[in-house]
Amino acid sequence: MSKALEISFLGRTFKNPIVTASGTFNNGENHKDFYDLHKLGGITTKGTSSEPQKGNPQPRMFETPSGVMNCIGLQNHGMKKFADKKDFISELNQDTPVILNVYGKSADKYVEAVEMANEYDFFSAYEINISCPNVDLGGACLGLQASTAEEITKMIKAVAKKPVMMKLSPQARSIAEVAKACEAGGADAISLINTISAMAINVHTRRSRLSKNSAGLSGPAIHPIALRMVYEAAQAVDIPILGMGGVYSWEDAAEFILAGASCVGVGTLNLTDPSQILDVIDELEQWVSEQGVSNISELVGAYIEC
Repeated sequence: MSKALEISFLGRTFKNPIVTASGTFNNGENHKDFYDLHKLGGITTKGTSSEPQKGNPQPRMFETPSGVMNCIGLQNHGMKKFADKKDFISELNQDTPVILNVYGKSADKYVEAVEMANEYDFFSAYEINISCPNVDLGGACLGLQASTAEEITKMIKAVAKKPVMMKLSPQARSIAEVAKACEAGGADAISLINTISAMAINVHTRRSRLSKNSAGLSGPAIHPIALRMVYEAAQAVDIPILGMGGVYSWEDAAEFILAGASCVGVGTLNLTDPSQILDVIDELEQWVSEQGVSNISELVGAYIEC
């Protein structure tokens, strides 16, 4: 791989802009036998809270014609248990930046989780999830309004010892306003979008196909919506953006770059065809060459407006 895809992001040089999305990669353990994980630009861990969280009961996933619905409920073993993986993650982080996704049921719990994670030095940055739609309380509420988004960002930045990226909710009334609020709160970057709240009914039983009335939809169906929101956020802020939502091809990733994203998150594709993410990287490099630029950074935000 040439240096044409190298990008500076969150204080590190990423060898390419393709990053795995939280919740779809399980920190890499399930994918290391498919390919060399160091070929990725970066890795985002599964969301982790200060204390263990059971998540929602089964069934928790349902495949739609153009995506996947989930109501996992941010199940995780808690920050202390997560630290047991430090050797595996630290080895990855030396060459491939690892971003720790953090979640809390309240503002204080976010701070508590970050303070606990500060004790470990095997990751490069935080992604603060203030946007998950399949939990009843907590981050989903904090990410809906600019005022609360700015407040939680300030609280996290006051204690975090690594760069902070805030993950935004597509449910926000104005994605641009929330993006600006996170920037005002001191965020080093923002990522968007998270899944979109959706619903599926079994017409034979007249009940939900999942254990909750609604769940988060990801996959190709949400890509055009995510693209529009990334573009709007990029027009509103000066801090870097990680764009995500329905990336299934290099063209999807290239769209996010042109819309203003410095890095691109790949999520559902990791579940449906784990090794295809490498094709996205290889073909993205060919696109950069065809565009006649020496580095992909020259194409960030290069969309020609109507």
